[in-house]
This record gives sequence, structure tokens and C-alpha cells, in this order.
Amino acid sequence: MNGKHFHTIVIGSGPGGEGAAMKLAKSGKRVAVVERHTEVGGGCTHWGTIPSKALRHNVRRMMEFNASPLFREVSEPRQFSFPTVLRTAERVIDQQVGLRTSFYTRNDVPLIHGKARFADEHTLEVEGRTGRVTRYTADHFLLANGSRPYNPADVDFSHPRVFDSDQILGLDHTPRSIAIYGAGVVGSEYASIFRGLGVKVDLINTRERMLAFLDDEITDALSYHLRELGVLIRHREEYDRILPADDHVILELASGKRIKSDILLWANGRTGNTDDMGLEGIGIQPNSRGQVEVDDNFQTQQPHIYAVGDVIGYPSLASAAYDQGRYAAHHLMHGYCDYRLAHDVPTGIYTIPEISSVGKTERELTEAKVPYEVGHAFFKDLARAQISGQTVGMLKILFHVETLEILGIHCFGDQASEIVHIGQAIMAQPGEANTLMYFINTTFNYPTMAEAYRVAALNGYNRVH
Repeated sequence: MNGKHFHTIVIGSGPGGEGAAMKLAKSGKRVAVVERHTEVGGGCTHWGTIPSKALRHNVRRMMEFNASPLFREVSEPRQFSFPTVLRTAERVIDQQVGLRTSFYTRNDVPLIHGKARFADEHTLEVEGRTGRVTRYTADHFLLANGSRPYNPADVDFSHPRVFDSDQILGLDHTPRSIAIYGAGVVGSEYASIFRGLGVKVDLINTRERMLAFLDDEITDALSYHLRELGVLIRHREEYDRILPADDHVILELASGKRIKSDILLWANGRTGNTDDMGLEGIGIQPNSRGQVEVDDNFQTQQPHIYAVGDVIGYPSLASAAYDQGRYAAHHLMHGYCDYRLAHDVPTGIYTIPEISSVGKTERELTEAKVPYEVGHAFFKDLARAQISGQTVGMLKILFHVETLEILGIHCFGDQASEIVHIGQAIMAQPGEANTLMYFINTTFNYPTMAEAYRVAALNGYNRVH
């Protein structure tokens, strides 16, 4: 057997690539993974999900400590620097890399380090760190090479006061002020992190409202609480130019405003990592943002080449990418897949407080003319939230007026990304198992945050009966 020929070569070792490679390897297929960085894990582990969430966790704990009357009796408020809280994130990254590397070792999946480029439809050239190019062939390929922050040509990202969301993890001090351009998921999360560290934050939103894909009531609550923390949010703004100087940076907006800050974080859009891969030469044309078009089975214009994760765009979630990788691997092997991906993918946004949702929003249900009603549980009324001091937030259940079917779960507050999965599990049940009555007739531990489901269900039920 040719040692450089494989059943499948996976390009990228992030969640999508890992999910596909493990599925293929455990099915007995000869698979290799090409990774251009020295360590596995992709952007999720090194520059995105893991470091930003570890940062947020430490900042939130510090805020919780400083706000607690009990701790104030024995200690003055504490303030940590950005590099200090980042060090914990680095420890988590190391642990994740070690764990994920062991998956490939245990399953006899070779890791090929280098930059991949297609020579033809079945041949891949991999350029290693020394510049040596090695050719590999495969029957199938799976693109899981992720994305990177979008860097417009007229912004100088080499300047020490201008950062994108990857570069910000190399910040070696705590600035006094920061302007964040882009109020999407990344911008909103970093606004929470820096404001929690006591940094003056200007958050520039190019749209009418923040995180417009979420339920309006949830985004209104987030905007309110960010402002309550001291974040200045500016909606419907576009940048004109960015002027960095030795001791500050000025963000000039098209509206005429000039925002002066110590540093600027560009958090507006991402680009697929498809440049210089030779895709055009084999009939695969990425769009202007470097993303690859796929069909419902994650096949590109070349049926033997699949693509998953950030490189195909929405929803650009690590959790979704892993499932897409497993699905694509099954379809690649069998030509079909006997299970469908979950229709409703939960969204987790790690602001302070955090947000998570699954299913339809009120806006979507109204536009579709679906008769629905709302059940609320406010955390300030829950004993567990009162005990922990995390009383900001709510759980919101959207359900069908006539059938009581659960149509959407929206949560804002502490542990929202954990709480939402209870509702997700019930929404996935067939027929009458997915109704408001499950929450009403189920005994929840007391006191817990999960009890919010019973409170919200009763609140909603009382609106229709």
C-alpha cells in the first residue's frame, strides 16, 4: 500500500476536522489530518472559543468577588490585569491540546503539519516548516480549515494599538480605554471582558440593534446590562478611517464622530482560510469572504471533497462544526446518512451575563403567523439565584397557544448556556412529549436554576387558561 495514499485526508484539526477524522478512523478507514499550525485544535482552541471563554470566566469571578458584601467585609476589591487573567486561559489551551493530540495518537491518525494545496482533484501538496513539499493522495478530502478575522486593507493591523480578535490575545497590558468596532458575538463578549477589568469601552455597532438574530427581548436586556456596566454602545455607525498614533488611536466614523482610545479591537467579520489552496484550479470557487459553498450533505462542487465548519459560513459554531464533521464523514463513507443533524442548533454567547437560545424567536413566529404565547421566569425571583447573588436575567419559553408545543427557549443570565439544554432536550422529543406540560408536571430540585422552567411554564400556562 502507498504510504502516502489515504481513504480521506482532512484539512484542519479544529472541531469539524476532529469530528470527521475520529468518525472515519473508528470506522476503520485510513485517514490523515493536515494541520498548518504546530499544535492541534484549530481556531476554536487557540484563538476563539477556549481563550475568550476562559478570560470571561476569570473576569466574571473577579466581578462576583468585588460585588459580594461578604467578601468586602474581609478584603478590599481586587483588580487583575489582562495578561494575568489570560494566563489561566493559556493553561486551559495546553490541557485541551494535550487531550486532542491523544485522540489522533490512540486512533492511529497521522498528523501532517504544513500548509495544504491541491495539485489536482486527488493530490495534495503539503509544504512543511522547512519549505519541503510532500505529495499525498486520497480518494476523498474534507475541508475543515476554519476562518480568521476579516482584515480590511485600509486598517493597519501591524500597529501596536490596533488589534483583531486573534491579536488581542497577545495584549501585554491593561489599557485604560478600548474602542471595539463590531457588536456581533466577538465584539459583545470582549466588551464584557474589558469592562469587567475596569476598562472604558466604546462598542460600535454597524447595525440597527445588537445580535439581531436573537430574540428582541434578550438583546434589549443585553444592551441594558452592558450599559449598566458602563459600556457605551453606538448603533448604526460605519467607520470612515482609523488613525493610530504613538499614544492613542482615533476611530473616525462616517457620521463625523471621532472616538479616541488607547487601543482599537476590530471585531467585524471573518474570512475563510481558503486562499492559496488551489481550490479554483479544481473547480471549487470560494466567495468573496473565502467561504466554500456546499450542498445539504456538505459536498462541494467536487462530490468527493466535503467542507464543514467556519469555512462554509453560518452558523460558525464549534459545536455545530463537530456535528457537521461527523455527518459528512458518514455520508462520505456510505453515500447517505441515517441520522439528521439537529434542526435547532443552540446558540451560546458568553457575554456578562451570558445568553443562550434554541428554536424560534418571537419575531420569527410573528412573521410566520404562528399563534404563540410566552412564559417568563425572572432570576430575581428564584431562591438559587438569590443565594448565589446572580439575580440578573430570565428564562423565556415560547409555546404554541393550542398544542402547547415548545417553539423556542431563550435564556439571559448566569449559566444560560447550561440551562438552555434542558429545554433543548424536551424540544427534540416527538409529539406530545414536547409540550409545556412536561415542565409543569416535572419535579425540579429546589433550589436550582433549572426550576426556572417550572416557573416559566406555569407563567405561560396561566396566560392561556
